[in-house]
Amino acid sequence: MTEEAFDVMVVGSCMTDLVSQAPRLPKAGETIHGHKFFIGFGGKGANQCIQAARLGAKATMVCKVGKDFFGDNYIQNFKDNAVHTGFAGQTSDAATGAASIIVNDAGENAIVIVAGANMLLGREELQDARPALSRAKVLVCQLEISPQSSLQALRMARENNVKTIFNPAPAIADLDPDFYRFSDVFCCNETEAELLTGAAVADAEDAHRAGQELMRRGCGSVIITLGPQGCVVLKAQELSSQHIPASPATVVDTTGAGDSFIGALAFYIAYYPTMPLEEMARRANQVAAVSVQAAGTQTSYPYKKDLPAELF
Repeated sequence: MTEEAFDVMVVGSCMTDLVSQAPRLPKAGETIHGHKFFIGFGGKGANQCIQAARLGAKATMVCKVGKDFFGDNYIQNFKDNAVHTGFAGQTSDAATGAASIIVNDAGENAIVIVAGANMLLGREELQDARPALSRAKVLVCQLEISPQSSLQALRMARENNVKTIFNPAPAIADLDPDFYRFSDVFCCNETEAELLTGAAVADAEDAHRAGQELMRRGCGSVIITLGPQGCVVLKAQELSSQHIPASPATVVDTTGAGDSFIGALAFYIAYYPTMPLEEMARRANQVAAVSVQAAGTQTSYPYKKDLPAELF
């Protein structure tokens, strides 16, 4: 049988989010009353994949979940969002990844993640996905699975001339230098940029400097997201960076906004390969701005039908 061709392949994590909403974040040793609890679908990889799929991308997820209630539900969640699940494996050797999230009334959050089955995604699964990966338009990776697995996926994409988006999140200070070299688009937020470059990133000017340092390390292009300040885009052969302001939005919950941005970016790279990167970033900003106006992570991600026609 001929391998299906996907627009977007995401190699990454699935997490079950256990979310508590409380007036404020508790201090160490303190118990406080929250006012709402819900279970949601999260994990950076899956979030990015689902946002790309909701915009209309033919997407597939290479991931590992547990043979448990949460794992079964997660695979169903992919199906409900029209994400191909042929590379979503289940294992009895670990539980589905979980994230305990507390969100305060200001929309800030504190998160503890237990990676579980995500860490068992390795060489074997990537080999199984290789034929599909070689024909994908875009590969997206992050760091919520074993970094070596993400690096191997990026390397395979590069060998097959597949465009890559790498999101170094959660950031690790001593990132393998090959991550920069295998990234067509290196996309991180201000905190991650700070950890990787060692310089504070508070505004667009700082982001420009951090972006230049990341470019020197070999990235094809760099996008540093700055939350309400939008993002900064740096491209090869261009000395200047472009600051793209955020779309105005009434913030309800910022959880997963960065993943919404990256999922949208993957969609634009796959569908509009000749569009300038700063225009893709501007549109991805608008998609992410919609996501912060509703509670939850994937539940807040817009579908194509919810968005203005000029974004497509």
